[in-house]
Amino acid sequence: MSLRDFGLLVLVCLVWASNNIVSKYVVSHLGSPPLFYAAVRFGVVALATFPWLFPAPRPRWRLILVALLMGGGNFALLFIGLKTATPSAAAVVGQLGVPITTLLSILMLGERIRWRRALGIALTLAGALTVMWSPRGVALSPGLLFVVGSAFTGSLGAVMMKQMDGVKPLQFQAWVGLASFLPLAALSAWLEPGQVQAGISAGWPFLAAVLYSGLVVSVGAHTAYYLLIQRYEANLISPMTLMTPLATIGLGVALLHDPFGPRMAIGTTVALAGVLIIALRRNQVAPLLLAIRNRAQ
Repeated sequence: MSLRDFGLLVLVCLVWASNNIVSKYVVSHLGSPPLFYAAVRFGVVALATFPWLFPAPRPRWRLILVALLMGGGNFALLFIGLKTATPSAAAVVGQLGVPITTLLSILMLGERIRWRRALGIALTLAGALTVMWSPRGVALSPGLLFVVGSAFTGSLGAVMMKQMDGVKPLQFQAWVGLASFLPLAALSAWLEPGQVQAGISAGWPFLAAVLYSGLVVSVGAHTAYYLLIQRYEANLISPMTLMTPLATIGLGVALLHDPFGPRMAIGTTVALAGVLIIALRRNQVAPLLLAIRNRAQ
């Protein structure tokens, strides 16, 4: 890999990691309703990528379902989780999406795994459980439950997308934006009364966060990642995206004072080691899933 492309990949991972912090700040510190924040974000994505919306790949129903799973469902659950979960813990627990994707690939795509990938799945699960452990036992907070749900929806969408052909990155982003905006806006209007006023009250920080998440993160960073995937072997690129959860933890500790003790350090090391083992084995969807998980957080 050239030094320029490696620098681009590092920048992409840092952008994804910074978005974790921005999202936590918006839904927790600014008090923005998470569904509303997700809806506005995807509205920005839909507007920015509208010229690439057509011609839509077929079958269109699968495209819409995949876009909703990997977009609205994935992000909305994550934002709800971040109201109470720390970005550091969410970054580690969210890596469960990689072994979930592997298991779904076995069920839906007929993939087979050998002992190394099985070991990776076990390590990722063990690391995530270590992060969720407390002196009183496993303490899976409601926030982290939503993060697990987010990992599952993203994984299911990634596997279903592998069954589609001819979807280009910006075209897919356009459908993600359109398919996610309408249902999220409706759910926010139903479940989050006063959401518009809350967004207005948050002022320019909310607007800046939405534009950053929608344009820089979803459109810019994700498109750059796919360009790198097209240029290099996926099994070279995808393990390097583990810089994202590591950077998220560093930023979370430095900026939001996330707790980070021996338990968190051990759990992070074990979980990321498991993800790395899975990513290094040749398979169909791990590179895509790593991109989805990291940009979603």
